[in-house]
Amino acid sequence: MKKIESAHAPAALGPYSQGIIHGDTVFLSGQLGIDPESGNMHDSLEDQTHQIFKNIENVLKEADANLNDIIKVTVLLEDINDFAAVNEIYGTYFEDPFPARSAFAVKDLPAGGKIEIEIIASVAK
Repeated sequence: MKKIESAHAPAALGPYSQGIIHGDTVFLSGQLGIDPESGNMHDSLEDQTHQIFKNIENVLKEADANLNDIIKVTVLLEDINDFAAVNEIYGTYFEDPFPARSAFAVKDLPAGGKIEIEIIASVAK
């Protein structure tokens, strides 16, 4: 296993890695809508979602990967009624064939987040 870490994504909020490469697969921990420069969480769901994808892109870059390498996405929502808004934004980051995806409503997310996204990607070239 190899740890991957980006200074251009928020530091871990606990004892975990931003990402791990195992074989040809990279596993990213859930990302929140935290701006890594300010350390602040964006207020709106939309801004949090866009920031999450920036954070994911930055961590993937450390593994020589990008959004096109993502094979599985898990979306955690504070409110399932936000699914349509997130789905619209999500669709701007991917093209067919889209990654497999799950989405769940959860009671609470760390740091007061409205959304958290984790991914699994392939680093096989």
